[in-house]
Amino acid sequence: MTTPQPDMAERYEQARGLFEHGEYQEAARALASLVDDSALEPPLHGTTELRLLLARSYFHSAQLNRAERVTRAILADHPDEAYANLVLGRTLQRQGRHAEAKPHLAMAELLGGYAGSGRLPGDDAGDRLGDRG
Repeated sequence: MTTPQPDMAERYEQARGLFEHGEYQEAARALASLVDDSALEPPLHGTTELRLLLARSYFHSAQLNRAERVTRAILADHPDEAYANLVLGRTLQRQGRHAEAKPHLAMAELLGGYAGSGRLPGDDAGDRLGDRG
């Protein structure tokens, strides 16, 4: 007898749990698989939230090129996504690409009220991205 495979919602919850427990590389692997599978089996909702969590997982695990690629893809679909602008801006900052980061951080502030420094209110650790507000 085979064990039933978890559905996409269960897999998402597992990946989110990994993220919330600071297991960012494992979360990124699980989320990347979900993003890939969502192309074959449409999720209940759009994939923007899923892809944002993937980008955050990449950011926190210092996979900055991947974080940049995912956030740029999100912004290609949804240019007014404030949090994607914030994640991209912080990713570029972390790579030392401050001039490129500036317009994305400005958009994040304009569209989502995120702090001009690219940090969320109360975020004292410069490389951290908190939950969406």
